[in-house]
Amino acid sequence: MGLKEELLRLLREDEEFRYAVAGLLGLGEVLAELKRLREDFNKFVEESQRRWEENNRRWEENNKKWEENEKRWEANWRRWEENEKRWAEWFETWKKFLEDYFNFKSEVNKRFSRLEENLGALTEAVYTRYVWEDLSTELRASGEAVVRRIRNAEFDGVEVDLLVETEKRVYVVEVKVRPRIDDVGALLAKAEVVGSQVGKPVVPVLAGSYVGREVEAYARGKGVLVFTY
Repeated sequence: MGLKEELLRLLREDEEFRYAVAGLLGLGEVLAELKRLREDFNKFVEESQRRWEENNRRWEENNKKWEENEKRWEANWRRWEENEKRWAEWFETWKKFLEDYFNFKSEVNKRFSRLEENLGALTEAVYTRYVWEDLSTELRASGEAVVRRIRNAEFDGVEVDLLVETEKRVYVVEVKVRPRIDDVGALLAKAEVVGSQVGKPVVPVLAGSYVGREVEAYARGKGVLVFTY
C-alpha cells in the first residue's frame, strides 16, 4: 500500500489521526465552531418544540373560550329573533293605525285619540309582559315562590299596572314609556298604599323605554327597581 492510500485509510478509520491532521491544517477551530453550532441548533430545536407545545396549549384554551362565546352568541341571537318578531308585530300595529289615520282624514281627531289609547294599552301590555319575564327570572334565581300575579290591580281606588306577590314580599310595577320624576313619586305612593293592605315588604318597580339619567338615579336612590326596554 502506498503512502497516499495509507493516509486516506487513516483519515477514514482513525478519529484521533483525523483530528491531528485537522489541527495541523488549522481546522480545529472550524470543527469546534461546527460542534458549537450543532449544539446551539439542537437547543434551538428543543426550545422551538417547547414553544409549540405551549402555543398548542394556549390554542386549546382559546378554542374552549370561543366555544363558550359561540354558545352565548347563539343564545343572544335567539333573543334577537324573538325581539324582531315583537318589533314586527308592533310595526304592523303602527302601520294599521297610520293607514286608518291617512285614509279617514275627516275623523283625524277621533282616530288619533283611539290610536293613543290603543298604543298606551299595547305598550303597557307588552312592557308588563317583559317585566314579568325579567322579574320571574330573578325570583326563580333567588328562590322566591310567586303567590299571585295581577294585572291592573286596584287598592282603595289606586290602580297598579302589575302586582306580583311572593311568599316574602310584594312587587308593585308601574309602566311608563317616558317616566318622569313625578311618576316615581306616584309609584312610591302606590307602593305605600299596597304595603298597608298586604302586610308585606313592598318593592316598587318602574319600567319604560326612555328613562332619563336623572329619573333613573332618583328612582334607584328611593329603592326602586328600574327596567329599561
